[in-house]
Amino acid sequence: MLTVEHVTKTLSGRTILRDVNLTFDRGVYGLLAPNGAGKTTLIRLLATLLFPDSGTIRLDGEDITAMGERYRARLGYLPQDFGYYPGYTPRRFLRYLAALQGLTRTRADERIDTLLDMVGLADVADRRLRTFSGGMIQRVGIAQALINDPDLLVLDEPTVGLDPRERVRFRNIIHELASTCIVILSTHIVSDLETIADRIVMLRDGTVLRDDTPAAIRAELDGRIWQVPVSTPLDAGRTLLGEVQVGGETRLRIHCAARPGLAPSDAGLPPDAVPVPPSLEDAFLLAYGD
Repeated sequence: MLTVEHVTKTLSGRTILRDVNLTFDRGVYGLLAPNGAGKTTLIRLLATLLFPDSGTIRLDGEDITAMGERYRARLGYLPQDFGYYPGYTPRRFLRYLAALQGLTRTRADERIDTLLDMVGLADVADRRLRTFSGGMIQRVGIAQALINDPDLLVLDEPTVGLDPRERVRFRNIIHELASTCIVILSTHIVSDLETIADRIVMLRDGTVLRDDTPAAIRAELDGRIWQVPVSTPLDAGRTLLGEVQVGGETRLRIHCAARPGLAPSDAGLPPDAVPVPPSLEDAFLLAYGD
């Protein structure tokens, strides 16, 4: 179990995180926040690239700062931009990282073969990284984060550069890991979290805004999300969330503050307004506004 206890962090005179308390157990946790809300700072604290000004982060009850290398040996980390050697092949690069982790050559080669197959790079394992696309490089990054078979996996924007097929592969990998590992990931692709996260942590102004399941967050919007004609006025109590195509027609997706369960006319909406299931993206937009 990983716990964040009353953690505060100030950078350049600005308090980025303020008295943050969180608990992570096995499963997938999604971090959601707009830029500047403290998400990346929290990720860097968990990766021991930064340290709290006050408060403590503990793994299984032990302060991770005091654990030092023992903590990092149990940690897998993928930053937004990870460093690699363009002249290396994926196999050579992962062997290098395995050596830094203290794996034997035999154990390393077994682990590397497994990981390259897992991320769909087995057939290009001996091609130089300089020839890879951005999505392929990102898959190498996912593999390097798993090289030491970590108990805690921290991923910062892991699906950047991945095409839809690669994102499906990534979600399947995370599902497999979640039964034995704590997975904490941040992403701006809210739909990725909606399908794989057991819990969502939302930050605002350096504090925890929400810490709940995706289902519970969506449930608060039940009966309040509508698809309406584009001519519908956005009066007080109505928030535009986006546009959708329905049967070749553009319609607005809105949040209506009227009591759930009302007929469109009773909610002040056009007769052909249709209530639709809420999404995590709806919750994000409403929580942070524009």
